[in-house]
Amino acid sequence: MKIHEYQGKEILKRYGVAVPRGVACFSVDEAMKAADQLGGPVWVVKAQIHAGGRGKGGGVKLARSKDEVRAHASSIFGMQLVTHQTGPQGQKVRRLLIEEGADIRKELYVGMVVDRATQRVCLMASSEGGMDIEEVAAKTPEKIHKVFVDPARGLTDAEADDVAAKIGVPAASVPQARAVLQGLYKAFWETDASLAEINPLILTGDGRVVALDAKMNFDSNALFRHPEIIELRDLDEEDPAEVEASQHDLSYIQLDGNIGCLVNGAGLAMATMDTIKLFGGEPANFLDVGGGATTEKVTEAFKLMLRSPKLKAILVNIFGGIMRCDVIAEGVVAASKAVSLKVPLVVRMKGTNEALGKQILADSGLPIISADTMAEAAERVVAAARG
Repeated sequence: MKIHEYQGKEILKRYGVAVPRGVACFSVDEAMKAADQLGGPVWVVKAQIHAGGRGKGGGVKLARSKDEVRAHASSIFGMQLVTHQTGPQGQKVRRLLIEEGADIRKELYVGMVVDRATQRVCLMASSEGGMDIEEVAAKTPEKIHKVFVDPARGLTDAEADDVAAKIGVPAASVPQARAVLQGLYKAFWETDASLAEINPLILTGDGRVVALDAKMNFDSNALFRHPEIIELRDLDEEDPAEVEASQHDLSYIQLDGNIGCLVNGAGLAMATMDTIKLFGGEPANFLDVGGGATTEKVTEAFKLMLRSPKLKAILVNIFGGIMRCDVIAEGVVAASKAVSLKVPLVVRMKGTNEALGKQILADSGLPIISADTMAEAAERVVAAARG
């Protein structure tokens, strides 16, 4: 789950990280009131969407007068902001952050992720803030410094101070940098985040260390522990089909292809998509119905797939372990009739009650194409989508 910059800053502030004063706004009039409330000669008007690269896309503007605040807010609010993370379709801006201006002397980068190799939280820091960290890693990896944090000790003073010095924080500002780094670690750890990033972390002209941006993503599997974070969810930033899928306990991600996939189990779903591509097709979605698929869940899954105007065929690939093939077969037949399925349907079943499941499909009277192997299923669904 992702949240907006201003929400991330509120979380970081609770952990002692210094952030600029700012006000979230939902209209141009609110933006003007925010500028009055903040005061000062310079303001920053920031689009709030769940994507990076907003500045390059025209979603972050500096305003040196109230008239400029209104002009920038008017142009950004409601725009379809396109960045390298939104794709060519962009994302509509429905929220703004009006923030006090900052005296930027130096831009730095700090971020935290879970490192699978060491099974620890990894602090990454660089003197090259404000840039795409992926580009820095590719071209000048020596400028990225890493600390793999011992979970029993947390990020120690010595580790924080060492990293701060390596990325160019002057000695007088190191205690502030230490507070930021340790606060970022605690925020990451205690909120079950999967990513916590400040880019840029700035040094101001008077030596302060301030988080000028904040990006936080959270492990959805841990959200039951954090109702306060669930409240920050912005459904406008998410794909409507994916939102609806989550309401039916379906794991669904919309893709750009034309072959729908309905599979039980995430690993099998990934393998199914790979096999479709191997035979020259393009998956329209990732869809895992889980181990307890009911007729209702299968019907909702079909409805989600059929929303795609590109859909040409559907492949159902089921391994009957916990899930019985006959139950899935009944669900597939009922769902096909409920949605008046008009696209070709290929079904491959293996496992518990496989023969019974295949008999149910054969007796349904529906034009279902059967397959015994994944290769056969992929070959047939690709042919059906083309034909």
